[in-house]
Amino acid sequence: MLDAPRAITARFVYVVSRIGNAILHAVAGFGRFCAFTRETFIGIMHPKVWLRRSRLGRQFFEVGTLSIPVLALTGAFVGMTLAFEGYRQFQAIGQEGRLGGVINLSIVKQLGPVLAAVMLAGRVGCSLAAELGSMRVTEQLDAMRAMAADPVRVLVVPRFLACVLMIPSLTIVSNMCGVFGSWFVVTRIYNADPAMYLWYSERFVYSIDIFSGLIKSVFFGAAIGLISCYKGFNCKPGAEGVGAATTEAFVTSFLAIIILGMVLAKVTNDIAYWLLGGVSSVFK
Repeated sequence: MLDAPRAITARFVYVVSRIGNAILHAVAGFGRFCAFTRETFIGIMHPKVWLRRSRLGRQFFEVGTLSIPVLALTGAFVGMTLAFEGYRQFQAIGQEGRLGGVINLSIVKQLGPVLAAVMLAGRVGCSLAAELGSMRVTEQLDAMRAMAADPVRVLVVPRFLACVLMIPSLTIVSNMCGVFGSWFVVTRIYNADPAMYLWYSERFVYSIDIFSGLIKSVFFGAAIGLISCYKGFNCKPGAEGVGAATTEAFVTSFLAIIILGMVLAKVTNDIAYWLLGGVSSVFK
């Protein structure tokens, strides 16, 4: 009978120690990520290292140009899906013309930037983590350090800048395709009045809404670039480690996008409310 309390106490100590170790591991990992971020921003101050066509230009092509088709298709089909789902509800109250303003405002402020970021995390982020992880496993990063070359400045900075600088353009492509997709469904398939569709779109969507969506995309791109490169630089040995780093890069990037989207939605809406003198942009 005396062994039962001891067993319960030992189990409790074991659980608490595991939780404590997990917390300490998470805090230490966040500290390493902050140090990695600091090294990346320091590396940006040395453009002679990364400002080359073979480095920065190549990343612009891979991150930006090659991502256009998938983002265009994603934006178009999301816009069409929203139009199909919402048209009957708006038609029931005789306000189908307003559907364009509602869909377009949702796309340019939140859906477009988030979808572009998620697709970029899946297509580019996983590729960055796998590429850099393979270089770590094959000791190419150590070889660069042995030759007095900083792998962060040579490898990470061009990829980070490509993600940050190209995602606004990709977001614009996604937004335009989403707007066109919803317009096509509402005005060509359901034969709603195109003039009313465009009038309500102009009434609902303002430049500040488009600008806030592009600002969000910059933060999303920075998170994707930093997280993916960090996971690649710190992956475990072997093919299994590279695969785990790739998965962690996408999952962590996705969570960062969702959290940043919520925070930035609050911040940008408050700023817009303040700039418009306490009046929502929808009713300006």
